Amino acid sequence: MESAFASASAISDQRRKIEQYKHILYNVLSLNDIVQTKMFIDHILSDEVSLVVSRKLLQILAQDLGNLEAVAQKEIAHYILVQIQPRVVSFEEQVLILREKLAELYETEQQWSKAARMLSGIDLDSGMRVIDESYRLSKCVRIARLYLEDDDAVNAEAFINKASFLVSYSQHEVLNLQYKVCYARILDLKRKFLEAALRYYDISQIEKRQIGDEEINEEALEQALSAAVTCTILAAAGPQRSRVLATLYKDERCSKLKIYPILQKVYLERILRKPEIDAFAKELKPHQQALLPDNFTVLDRAMIEHNLLSASKLYTNISFEELGTLLGIPSRKAEKIASRMIFEERMRGSIDQVLFSPPLTQKGGRIQTPINE
Repeated sequence: MESAFASASAISDQRRKIEQYKHILYNVLSLNDIVQTKMFIDHILSDEVSLVVSRKLLQILAQDLGNLEAVAQKEIAHYILVQIQPRVVSFEEQVLILREKLAELYETEQQWSKAARMLSGIDLDSGMRVIDESYRLSKCVRIARLYLEDDDAVNAEAFINKASFLVSYSQHEVLNLQYKVCYARILDLKRKFLEAALRYYDISQIEKRQIGDEEINEEALEQALSAAVTCTILAAAGPQRSRVLATLYKDERCSKLKIYPILQKVYLERILRKPEIDAFAKELKPHQQALLPDNFTVLDRAMIEHNLLSASKLYTNISFEELGTLLGIPSRKAEKIASRMIFEERMRGSIDQVLFSPPLTQKGGRIQTPINE
């Protein structure tokens, strides 16, 4: 190897020099020898080789890495990225190719976050080369989608926020749709259910069935509509949720959904029983059943608030003991949830006596709701 390097570096003609180095590189790659490949990398990045030659050879190496086994590809690509880090500005194109290849490898292994981190290392704001706005948008959306595969809403949101500055000027319909889907999923993961529902519903109303190279089938639209219904049911009970429920209930497409029976009961403000709630729970994703600080799950809280709102339509006066029995929770919890909903103006009513403030021996305590007109 040393004599081959010396022979190549001694050539004065740059074109011949590159051809000689390419010959050495192809021999090394054909052997699938990681050690010799690293020696080649060290040499072409040394002071003996000009920057123009180094760039050309690294680009060829990066493009031909796919001929090696996956393990060797990753090891060599990571080695190059470490070695050129001090001069990374001089090798932006080569870094881009390497990071793209590593991201593809991690994707095939379903290591979504690793793939996302690899792509996020690409400098999208470089002043050294012209970067198309569509390319920036596509990378931000792709990174967000990868993070969402691991339900990482925090990192996904960071890149969707970057994309939001680009999408308003984008004419690329596929990217715009992917952006909308990512945004809805992020809101869903962050438990901003009402906002997520509106986004999902907007997606479900797409009329075009062919957007660019992407075909929009009925199943995908049905999934978006179903997600809109689910998020609306899980949203905090109140006037805003009621308006969205009305929109969904009046949409004829919803009657064909598996979760239509529970949508109907929620819209009609009927009290939901445990078997119905358990059946609905089977359709939910893990984050939609996460445990909250008050030891209720997301689903528990949504169902309790719904049943409490439904009870307020049936009763003009009810004690907390009776309310707790009706909701299947302790009366202390019933008071706390009712008071919060009244305070947030999500339910009309008043509490005539505080039951659980000191002294704890105090009796009574009832919730009063306006008589339905």
